[in-house]
Amino acid sequence: MADSGVNKGRRRFLVGATSVVGAAGAVGVAVPFLSSWQPSARARAAGAPVKADISKLEPGQRMTVEWRGRPVWVLYRTPEMIERTEALGGDLLADPGSEEPQQPGYADGTMRSIRPEIGVLVGICTHLGCSPLFKPDPGADDVGVADWPGGFFCPCHGSRFDLAGRVFANVPAPLNLEVPPYRFESDDVIVVGEDEETA
Repeated sequence: MADSGVNKGRRRFLVGATSVVGAAGAVGVAVPFLSSWQPSARARAAGAPVKADISKLEPGQRMTVEWRGRPVWVLYRTPEMIERTEALGGDLLADPGSEEPQQPGYADGTMRSIRPEIGVLVGICTHLGCSPLFKPDPGADDVGVADWPGGFFCPCHGSRFDLAGRVFANVPAPLNLEVPPYRFESDDVIVVGEDEETA
């Protein structure tokens, strides 16, 4: 009878130990399996909104932030830049009224922005995906336009865009530069990747 008690105790110990080890093994297998369902930090960051501090951006300057792996330009337009852009005749531009919408509804109008002095554009040419050069000064002689008002010039195939990202007529690019969703968190901070209405 004494042997029977020892066997039961040993049996209980083995069952308990096996259960603990089995549970630990199940957790060890489940954690990586469930983690694989979650997007990676890199994938989350690729689609996550990006904040841009524009407090040090001077009039006439442009800064670049990355959103979804693409360059997004934030441009501080001077009153002269705005005046030159608004004065462009419709015959010079392929889509002056942005009929082919490349921007959110709240960024419509000539300047294609929430505030006329701050432009936010995806810095990728709508022709073949090159990154245009920033040519803000009027009269630049290396862009192929006699009365260049300032804007963006794509050296790959010669596409030109004004300072609102509107494409000039008779160039390879078919559409205006894209305006991403964005909003102002404050006067000095822009959030790229979030619509103004959903904030």
